[in-house]
Amino acid sequence: MAVYDHAYRPYSGALTPARSRFLIIPRYALRDIFQSKLFTAFFALCFGCPLVMAILIYLHHNVEALKILQINLANVVPIDGSFFLVFFNFQHSFAFFLTILIGPVLISRDVANNALPLYLCRPFTRAEYVTGKMNVLAILISAITWVPGLLLFLFQSYLEGAGWLGGNLWIAGAIVASSLAWIVTLTLLAMALSAWVKWRLAASCALFAVFVIPGIVTQVINQLFGTWWGNIFSLSDLMGALVYHLFRETPPGLPPMPAYALWVQWAVLFFAWAMCLFVLTRKVRAYEVVR
Repeated sequence: MAVYDHAYRPYSGALTPARSRFLIIPRYALRDIFQSKLFTAFFALCFGCPLVMAILIYLHHNVEALKILQINLANVVPIDGSFFLVFFNFQHSFAFFLTILIGPVLISRDVANNALPLYLCRPFTRAEYVTGKMNVLAILISAITWVPGLLLFLFQSYLEGAGWLGGNLWIAGAIVASSLAWIVTLTLLAMALSAWVKWRLAASCALFAVFVIPGIVTQVINQLFGTWWGNIFSLSDLMGALVYHLFRETPPGLPPMPAYALWVQWAVLFFAWAMCLFVLTRKVRAYEVVR
């Protein structure tokens, strides 16, 4: 604008609160993501298992429906911790594939196109940028894990009564704890690989390899020596063992774990989170010095 033109006026509208400014990133990112019909179809498919579980809960408490369908009540699966464990095994698998589709592009595009200075030159910190990007995955994974899980738990509590709710309140805690641990693991690892590897296909392959290849080595070690120590080399098996423990079940094919095994596995998981945060602090910068 020319200096002699005095028509310019500064912006006088409402400002976004600083504490919620990072939500701008997931708001626009989710809008772009759901423009893909393929992803929308996959996301809708993720709710197939919750729908089946809700039907099973309903049939378990509806004698008339069982008579119409000619189903024996003894053949209906019991609604307990194992029921919700099966549900989360399915949903965590969907969450993993959802992360492969979405996670590798969240930061890699900004790094490859030198867009980070455009974010960080504004009143927007690196922590807010990373938090906003993580919330894209956290919102999507939450929508298919602990949110439907708690709804199923409340549905079962409503049909069964307050007595069942009081005696199985630990299941709700396992639902939330296992989902949050899975969300943090997937989002941090996806963000770290997205910031480290600028090519989307390579980042997706790296994310898949981090979960699949160590799992093969882990299974060989556990089966060969009859131990659980192999889990510490695989994030997928490590998370699986922790989820089984939260739902008070023993992982199939493994011996009973001692009391200290849980603390060892949580320590390894926290170390993996710390390494992902270290990579993010090194890679998410307004500029990069190339030697």
